[in-house]
Amino acid sequence: MTEKLHKFADLYRGQGPWCAAYVDASAGGVEGAAEVRAGDVRAALAEQGAPDQDQQAVEAAVDPAYGLPAPISRFVLVRQGEVELNELLPGPLVGTKSISVDVVPDLLPLLKHRPEEFPYIVVEATREDAEIRLRYVGRPGLAAEADLAGSSEDISKLPGGEGWAQDKQQRRTEDTWRRNADDVAQQIDRIAASSGARLIVLAGDVRARGLVLDQLAEAHKPLVSMLDAEFRPEDSHQQIFEDQVQERVALQWAAEQDQIMDRLAQQEGQANPESVTGVGAVVNALQQAQVEVLILNDSALADRQLLALGAEPWLATAEEQALGAEVLGHVSVPSAMLRAASLTDASLLLVPDGVLPDGVDVAALLRWPVGPEAPGVNAT
Repeated sequence: MTEKLHKFADLYRGQGPWCAAYVDASAGGVEGAAEVRAGDVRAALAEQGAPDQDQQAVEAAVDPAYGLPAPISRFVLVRQGEVELNELLPGPLVGTKSISVDVVPDLLPLLKHRPEEFPYIVVEATREDAEIRLRYVGRPGLAAEADLAGSSEDISKLPGGEGWAQDKQQRRTEDTWRRNADDVAQQIDRIAASSGARLIVLAGDVRARGLVLDQLAEAHKPLVSMLDAEFRPEDSHQQIFEDQVQERVALQWAAEQDQIMDRLAQQEGQANPESVTGVGAVVNALQQAQVEVLILNDSALADRQLLALGAEPWLATAEEQALGAEVLGHVSVPSAMLRAASLTDASLLLVPDGVLPDGVDVAALLRWPVGPEAPGVNAT
């Protein structure tokens, strides 16, 4: 799944230095160990020349997450003594602990741990009511929850008998079901529109599910995945239900990644492709705000550097490309590209070894095609 980076743009515009800490936040069983851990983080920042006010702010922010289940990790970002980000992340560290002082924010550990703020909605519907939950992949807890209680009028067991009386009762019952389903669908539409939900898992009574689906906005119907299960509070059934929901999320995640990689493959060999590969070509596209999706194997590029700039075009391979913008300093290729992608409203797909073509560590899908090569442009 791709990560929308624009939400970090204000951070990326801020003047450094920036202090970042990505550490284990599991409480463990010894209070004193937590104090030592925070002191170690401060000492590591001091060795890298972090301002004292930033050292203090980070040290205070990296307290263990008492009361939350282990393993759990924490990402902290500080500037000028202020905590700009303090994120608790379920699960163990992805990769290694990271403590750094940088000229631009290093958000890569956060993005690798939580590669996508993937919003999805879980709906458990009956013919009378529904429970609607908005969730995000990798974020603990619920973002929003709504319980809708519809009318139960005329939903009781139909009376016996024949003729027009029974037909009338059936019509009234069907009308009540539809009204309830319409209320549920309106609430789902509202949450989906405001959150940008990418998946709607619809579970519960089979008749209620069909009615809700029929009433959803056309734009949201393709997001629906029907789940043939009804929630019950027993622990064993709840876990089965949650496992099935997470399976649907994983399938959607994989499908979206496959679509991106298929788009990239389709552009190969085109006369004016809507894609580029390689550091030089991707830098050139980022400088022009041409990148729609940045596809990055960060581990393969961690030891290479680019220039981070204080204004557009935001990054460069050499000072002569700065176009008068202030050169902030050398940063790793992934950090420079993530920042430029955020500041130009691009999305990110982080990939491991073996996903991109042989010899390619970074690629981009573009907003408009590549034109004829301009003389002197280095796109290696």
